[in-house]
Amino acid sequence: MEKQIKKPVLSIGISLMMLLTGILLQLILPAGKAVAHANGNLQTENISAAIQQLLNQDSINLYYPASVKRLYQKENYNPLWITPQADHKHTWEAMLMLDCVLEFGLSHNDYHAAELSYDQLHQIFETPGKVTVEQKAKFEITLTDALITFMNHLHYGKLNPRFPAVKIDDGNLNFNTEQALISAFNEQDFMSAIVGVQPKSKAYAALQNYMHLTKGQYQGDCYEVPEAEVRKVAINMERLRWIDVDDNNLLWVNIPSYTLIWHKPDTDVSFKVIVGKPATPTPTLASNLTHFITAPDWKVPQKIFVKELLPKALADTAYLEKNQFAVYDRQGKDVPISKHSLSIIAKNPSAYYARQSAGCDNSLGLIVFRFNNPFDIYLHDTPQKQLFNKKERAFSHGCIRVEDAYQLAALLLKNDGAGSSVSAVKAAMQNYETRTFHLKRPVPVKITYLTCESKEGQIVTYKDIYNLDKALEMALYNVTEFYSKR
Repeated sequence: MEKQIKKPVLSIGISLMMLLTGILLQLILPAGKAVAHANGNLQTENISAAIQQLLNQDSINLYYPASVKRLYQKENYNPLWITPQADHKHTWEAMLMLDCVLEFGLSHNDYHAAELSYDQLHQIFETPGKVTVEQKAKFEITLTDALITFMNHLHYGKLNPRFPAVKIDDGNLNFNTEQALISAFNEQDFMSAIVGVQPKSKAYAALQNYMHLTKGQYQGDCYEVPEAEVRKVAINMERLRWIDVDDNNLLWVNIPSYTLIWHKPDTDVSFKVIVGKPATPTPTLASNLTHFITAPDWKVPQKIFVKELLPKALADTAYLEKNQFAVYDRQGKDVPISKHSLSIIAKNPSAYYARQSAGCDNSLGLIVFRFNNPFDIYLHDTPQKQLFNKKERAFSHGCIRVEDAYQLAALLLKNDGAGSSVSAVKAAMQNYETRTFHLKRPVPVKITYLTCESKEGQIVTYKDIYNLDKALEMALYNVTEFYSKR
């Protein structure tokens, strides 16, 4: 049965300003005085020429070289950070954000931590005559690459399987990172504009807020959080960046929690689901549900059932499952197949019948929900209702079985302005009549693999049923040691 969940009002106040302002002032005003510099030694035209030369020579190791080049070409190679102006507020803010990447579940080593030192930046601004133009240009370019990398990791994730760094660097995607960076300079709150490229979902914001507290406020208060828990949160933030979840009018399946939630503007409706076994895992994806079909599978004629299927099943008990056949008694109850049950069926075959599904599971039940995807999976009903009583529900061949499929169909029709068709769905299911119901407005479907969520400020963890956390943690942190709980 579905469960009505009233949505909490969740503030996404993830601001770094309160955390960083004190540090920022200390850095800009060392030893109680403002940073001094000689304007003549920070001449823009000299740095611009050095920037162009370094980029043309490809002499700096950059993570997003094409993006950096496009940005400086648009800006006529003028510097963004090492400028002759007295106010370098954005430069210090950029450095401080890179200091705080742990609060976003990211690693300092991915943002030129060795090359971007505060000592060198102080020297550039305080004693510019002791720093060569080439060194200034190199610091400038490296800081730009670090910010572009940071923003790409916030928006797409560091290890996005659909959008690897090379594809992002081509600059042909909807989100233009270098333009977003330039636009941030014109915003009143530069840092908020930078971190604003993150996913906007409440699920992501809740995890980000937890990480912000854990790696920011709590550390300052000497409040220790186990590293395993921190990394668990970080890898699930990464997964949410890969498949950004909108909170309005969305069917969201999370595999490890065995739940389907229909997000609505004011309430959520929750359904229990059954997902793929580890041997046949349910994939993560994003699509749109366009239609559903009642009585979607084939009822095998009794003569074929008795003359063909039963002999083959008696010779090989796996035959029926391998060929997507399910057997039912005359009350419509699913009959588990074994040597014993087959011998009983063979003695009185007229008391049983078979159905064959057209897809990944051996029974689609009375309704199937379709959405385009390369894996040919879908949501569907099941006659094995007893499986929903189990806590762990990884039993399918990859498709997703929904506990109350009729209720989901009714909600879809009402949402689509076709509530009058609900009775027709019920009749078609009762009479085992194959009918297709198309939605005028397709509903987004997103299937995620989140092994933890933040609920009311507490981290709730789920079993890593496909054992995917370890590899992602190691790749995200560039380590070989595994901290997360097994």
